[in-house]
Amino acid sequence: MSLKIILILLALSGLGGILLGYVLRVLIGLAQRGSLELDIKQKLLQAKEKAAEIIAEAEFRSEVIETERLAPLEEREDKLQQKEERLGTKEDFLDTRQQDLDDREDELRRREQEATRLKSDYENLAHDRVRELSKIAHMTPEQAEQQLIREYERVHEESLLMRLQKLEAHGRELLEEKARTILTTVIHRLGNAVNAEATSLYVSIPSEEIKGKIIGKEGRNIKAFERATGVDVLIDEVPDRIMLSSFDPLRRHIAKHALEKLIIDGRIQPAKIEETVEKTRVEMQEIIKQKGEAAAYEAGVLGLDPKLIALLGRLYFRTSYGQNVLQHSIEMAHIAGMLALELGADASIARTAALLHDIGKAVDHEVQGTHVEIGRRILEKYGVDRSVIQAMQSHHEEFPYETPESMIVQVADAVSGGRPGARRDTVERYLERLGDLERLAGAFPGVEKVYAIAAGREIRVFVNPGKISDIAMHKLAQNIALRIQAELKYPGEIKVSVIRENRVVEFAR
Repeated sequence: MSLKIILILLALSGLGGILLGYVLRVLIGLAQRGSLELDIKQKLLQAKEKAAEIIAEAEFRSEVIETERLAPLEEREDKLQQKEERLGTKEDFLDTRQQDLDDREDELRRREQEATRLKSDYENLAHDRVRELSKIAHMTPEQAEQQLIREYERVHEESLLMRLQKLEAHGRELLEEKARTILTTVIHRLGNAVNAEATSLYVSIPSEEIKGKIIGKEGRNIKAFERATGVDVLIDEVPDRIMLSSFDPLRRHIAKHALEKLIIDGRIQPAKIEETVEKTRVEMQEIIKQKGEAAAYEAGVLGLDPKLIALLGRLYFRTSYGQNVLQHSIEMAHIAGMLALELGADASIARTAALLHDIGKAVDHEVQGTHVEIGRRILEKYGVDRSVIQAMQSHHEEFPYETPESMIVQVADAVSGGRPGARRDTVERYLERLGDLERLAGAFPGVEKVYAIAAGREIRVFVNPGKISDIAMHKLAQNIALRIQAELKYPGEIKVSVIRENRVVEFAR
């Protein structure tokens, strides 16, 4: 009995334990479920808050972007409105202007119609008068018209003549005033300084001892130098300097460069002098070429033949009334170019013709004829354009003016040479006389070199010893003196010195 009770109690306690475990399990599950729902609700709440923040920020940004987008549009709208207002103002102004133009056009059309009507009435009256005159005078209309014109000219001849003279005088005054204005403008634009050429150059020497070397034993060195160069060497004129005197600028420059080289070298004796002078002459040809190229470039004349450039450079060693011929030609080229531009002529032709107008002077002592004729032949030989030749050949009125450029070159020559201080007439005549002396003596057969020295008071003639004997020397000197007396005019007297020198050269090998 007690065992059954114990078993029953055990069964009941086991059942109660099972029920209690189920109840506890259910309670734990309910507790966990409530906690999970709470978490879910909390996360949903956070998500909603985050979404609200994002939406608010997006709305704020959209408002900012919209404001930024609308600002330029408003500004553009303001500018467009201002432009529309200005266009409206301009349209009103143009409408008013167009109305004025239309009114003027109507007025002009009315006046044109009135003028046409008056012209027609005048022609009708003239025809009627001619017809009436032809009936009365028994003339054709053409004869009556001519008679009427002659009658009108006869009645008003004096007034017409006075009117024509007045117009002619007024036109001449206007042209002269215009010419003066153009020339004044050109001269003011070209303000070159003019330096008259002298007839001597100075060579500085380092010490007085050099003078003795230059003179040499019994004066043989200075005589050899004067013979080789054709210049006068004046030793004691100025301290520390030696003066070289000659009317020929080329000779002066050759002598100056040669003497400077000899002084630097220190070996001054006849053979060295002749060698140095000859080398200097060759070097001078390169200097002449450089002078010609520089002159052509400065004058703006390009494309000239190289041989023509060399001839142009030789003008650097020529003078005209004391004025350097090359500088004179460059100045003329500038003046001619400016005049051509002012007058509507060809400036290139004018400049080229002006630069080459005295090219004949480069060889006039070697070729017969005036420098203008010689220059024409030189330009034709080197294929210079015909228009340039026509422009340069008339600057001394030896040929007629064929083109406007020919008159411009002549005017440029007068302007360049006529300016105060540009030329010295007495110096030019003196130099021409020296040149005539040398040309006259050089024309005799057997003469090798001729140098006019001592300001033209002496002429030295070097002869070929194989052609002129000692006896013939006296006859030659006499003939030269007689010809000088007959053909040249000069003050005082001129000494004629004929020099014949035999030189024998052998080589020891």
